[in-house]
Amino acid sequence: MDFGLDDTQRDLRELTAELLTKDEPGRRLREAGLLGVCLPEEAGGAGLGPVEMAVVLREVGARAASVPALPALAASLFLSRHGTRPQQERSATIALREPGRVPADPPATTADRTGDGWVLTGRKTGVPYPESDVLVTADAGVFLVSEPESRPEFASTGEPAATVVLDRTPAERVAGPEAVDGLRHVLTAAVAAQASGVLAGALELTTGYIRTRRQFDRALAQFQAVTMQIADVYIAGRALDVAMWSAVWRLGEGLPAEEDVALAAFHVGEAFRALYTCQHLHGGLGLDVTYPLHRYFAQAKHLSFLLGGQDAQLDLIGALA
Repeated sequence: MDFGLDDTQRDLRELTAELLTKDEPGRRLREAGLLGVCLPEEAGGAGLGPVEMAVVLREVGARAASVPALPALAASLFLSRHGTRPQQERSATIALREPGRVPADPPATTADRTGDGWVLTGRKTGVPYPESDVLVTADAGVFLVSEPESRPEFASTGEPAATVVLDRTPAERVAGPEAVDGLRHVLTAAVAAQASGVLAGALELTTGYIRTRRQFDRALAQFQAVTMQIADVYIAGRALDVAMWSAVWRLGEGLPAEEDVALAAFHVGEAFRALYTCQHLHGGLGLDVTYPLHRYFAQAKHLSFLLGGQDAQLDLIGALA
């Protein structure tokens, strides 16, 4: 496994970073085709894989940008592997979580055959950017649902989210039940990639602050206790990076990746814990909504909750051992 980026991946990283500095970054990413890079070329994409998805999402996280890159890229990667050409050409988001359950649980949503196809019954919570078609996991596989009934939710990042209500809602089957774990792995890896960027951006912001903020005629970075705390944040970031790149590389190579994905998901929770340290080192400024650190904290919290929290990931890692 080589953690170095090739020329295509470096170009992708630089283009994403450039577009995220401009007005309306979500629209610019879409117009540049970056939200569909994982689709086959015949469907309007670039035919790229999990590593390239992670490259884009890490840059999104590093700027704590509120754009629909995560659900769009994860959905398009899954559809590129399992969907038909018409399905690949549709914009989709992902619905995995259900009330009282975490993504690692088997889906409780039920799918029933009808004379015309399939209908779904159940509820999905925390569905990001629900204005597009929704990829839904059910007991009989993964389905695409067009314009399902939805109820707005509050997300800590302020981004659009909803509970999707399915009551014998017509759906189009994408793949069988054997693909449910594959969709979960793709979404988890995408969350880990964006969380990796979030922690990297928060670390850069915090190290810049402690180098320039002075107390008792010394920069904060000169105090041993401060250097030890910022070192802990750095270590959390490196651990998440290693786990995340390992997971997306294995997904891209078609190798078993469940353990690597679960470990990356656990370190997403560690990244959220590290953001508390970043806030602490900023003092009261870290809580000021006019200062950018609060956006990093909100994103880290949101991404950790998307995966059900650290306890759920520890349970999964224990089950895999």
